[in-house]
Amino acid sequence: MKIATRLTILLVVLTVLVALTVGWFAVDASTRSLYSSLDQQINAVIRSGVGHPDAALSDALNVVQENEYPLTLDVVDPSGAVVQVNTPDVPLRKKPTLANVHETLTKVGVQSNLPGFRIRSIYVGGGDYLVVAGSTSAIAQQGRRLALDVALIGFIVALVMLVLARLVMRKDLRTMENLIGFASEVARGDERGEIPPSAGSRDVRELQAALATMVVALHERIAIEARSVEVMQQFVGDASHELRTPLTVIKGYNELLTNPSINDEQRARAVERVRREIDRMDLLVADLLLSAEVREAPQHLNTRVELSALVESRVDEFRNDHPERDVSSELASGLAVRGREDLLERLLVNSFSNIVRHTQSDAAVRVTLRRDGSRAVLVVEDAGGGLPEYGVRPQRFRRFDQSRSRETGGSGLGMSIMADIADGLGGSMATSASSLGGLALTFNFALES
Repeated sequence: MKIATRLTILLVVLTVLVALTVGWFAVDASTRSLYSSLDQQINAVIRSGVGHPDAALSDALNVVQENEYPLTLDVVDPSGAVVQVNTPDVPLRKKPTLANVHETLTKVGVQSNLPGFRIRSIYVGGGDYLVVAGSTSAIAQQGRRLALDVALIGFIVALVMLVLARLVMRKDLRTMENLIGFASEVARGDERGEIPPSAGSRDVRELQAALATMVVALHERIAIEARSVEVMQQFVGDASHELRTPLTVIKGYNELLTNPSINDEQRARAVERVRREIDRMDLLVADLLLSAEVREAPQHLNTRVELSALVESRVDEFRNDHPERDVSSELASGLAVRGREDLLERLLVNSFSNIVRHTQSDAAVRVTLRRDGSRAVLVVEDAGGGLPEYGVRPQRFRRFDQSRSRETGGSGLGMSIMADIADGLGGSMATSASSLGGLALTFNFALES
């Protein structure tokens, strides 16, 4: 059952229940008021004869006639004989007994042998009793008529409420039906349609906005998953290729070593080549493990690292290890970031290793560390040959030119590991042309407050 039908049925049922409840109280109050009025008439006749029994009958007749009370007046003698002295439009047809008389001397009541009447009795002298009876048939008939009127009014009110509810909720219900249809399409895999607009109540607008946000997040998630699958496939392909190459070399040289006809010089060259390939595989596996580790960003922002001291220490080591280079630095003091010192140290090591591997031995190097608002900016520049292109994020196993081939001993992961470390520490890495003529690596990190 649709929600619109449920809401309509619920509203109609509640309206009918409220109308019937209010109507029942109204009918009950009206009926009790009529019974009270009848009892007051009977008691007024009885009070007229209290204290003077000899004149009680005549006084009762005068009160009934003067006020035009629709009451029956019966006189019951000691033998039980009944004489009706006043007969209204609806008279008491059955004769009251002495037992009825004695049971109603103190208050108005009903008797099982006199249905449809309320009666009360009074002693009028000479052993006789006056019985005053009032018919309740008109009250019962009026109660039934009121009950029917209430039921009819309740039905009319329910119809009016049904029409008003449909008119008031029409926009909301139509929007909700459209949103349900759109959600069903999304669940079936069709996310290309436009989300239905909402011009209804605030709740429906909030529902529409929440669904729109969910769909946008779903689109982004699907795009991220698609990119992740594509990158993973490329990574697996590249990794298998990078690992297969040294394995092929090792296998070939191993077969060569089993050849008894080779001389000692050839055997030594083969052993050296196998060793180099094993070392390169060891480096590649270590870099792959590090690359996977640094991509788990949330676990890296856990300690305070004195970035200024760390950079200064590594620059001094590089300057001492390469006295033939012109190494200049301009380092701001007192800068600290949140992260892991070993990852930041690996970032600096990779930066300097790239310079050593891919620039001339006397190429100049400049390191700058400065504060930029709430960020720390680290720039490592060299006077080498630079890159064919700048500004693109380094990809795994991508070598920018022939000088950066596997023959130089690199794994092809150095640049991407630096970018991953920067991302994992909540920062970024960018490549650009250096004013020294080579490559400039710019790292950006949030400062520790």
